[in-house]
Amino acid sequence: MTTEIKYTFKDFASDQDVRWCPGCDDYVILRSIQKALPEIGKKKEDIVFISGIGCSSRFPYYMDNYGIHGIHGRAAAIATGTKLANPHLSVWVASGDGDSMAIGGNHFIHTLRRNIDMNYILFNNEIYGLTKGQFSPTSLLGQKTKSSPYGNTQAPFNPGELAIGAQAKFFARVAGNDAKLQTKIYIEAEKHKGTSLVEVLQNCVIFNDGAYKDITDKSVKDDVQLVVEHGKPMIFGKNKDKGLVLDEMKLKVVKIGENGITEDDILVHDAKEPDATLHLALVNLKEPVVMGVIRAVEDETLIERENKVTELAKKTNPIQSFEELLFSGQTYEVEE
Repeated sequence: MTTEIKYTFKDFASDQDVRWCPGCDDYVILRSIQKALPEIGKKKEDIVFISGIGCSSRFPYYMDNYGIHGIHGRAAAIATGTKLANPHLSVWVASGDGDSMAIGGNHFIHTLRRNIDMNYILFNNEIYGLTKGQFSPTSLLGQKTKSSPYGNTQAPFNPGELAIGAQAKFFARVAGNDAKLQTKIYIEAEKHKGTSLVEVLQNCVIFNDGAYKDITDKSVKDDVQLVVEHGKPMIFGKNKDKGLVLDEMKLKVVKIGENGITEDDILVHDAKEPDATLHLALVNLKEPVVMGVIRAVEDETLIERENKVTELAKKTNPIQSFEELLFSGQTYEVEE
């Protein structure tokens, strides 16, 4: 008889000194994931964190489980190989906006497209923090950085829009200072079968401080954030009196109680709808900014599809062994 192991967040904290800048949201992300892991029902030795290069990529050092600190932009590729080699593992990627969408962009989109069963945490601080403040693929137009002193001239990616365009089946967004919602989302991400992408709006206190203050500050967040939940009306606001409706195929904010609007008129969130039209509108909405699990569609994973092909080949291919393959077709014998 085996005894089920009960973990706490302390069981996933390593003995390494955490060396992020004081006040960085990375601390919140770290503690949130450490609180989520005891809830996923996996042994520590069956969990692995993989990273590339960047401030976020120190993550494996601070977790007391298996991990790989990879090279720049290659975390998704290493994670893919890890999952394919051992499908039983719970595989997590910790990566930044530069690591994922610049040098690692190709691996990033194909991981989403293939729907490999892994969890991807995207630390989006809209800057290159580790290399001291150059603009990244999510930096805003006009943003002044070490590498764009006169203002960034390159249009930024919207990670949610990019993910859905790459056929992502699970996309969630959360503020870097919202520990409670982060933990909840990480648990949901692990439960989802397929690639789960979680974008964290993470503040860099040194090189891009205040990038999300108009969204995450306690004084305004209730009125500018909409936290969606599957099957519930999309209502927000400090007094829970605002909501979303569709108006000529566009999302529109209305106030409940005005112009005959009631709660029954508010759109109900359907994260499981395969058609991504509304999910795409939600990730692009500027105000309110939509948080929570926006898209969570069940579909076959890459491993499941590959297993089907393998079984079909076994049943239909006359060659059943490597030796048969070597001596099949036209062969030649060399005699002395």
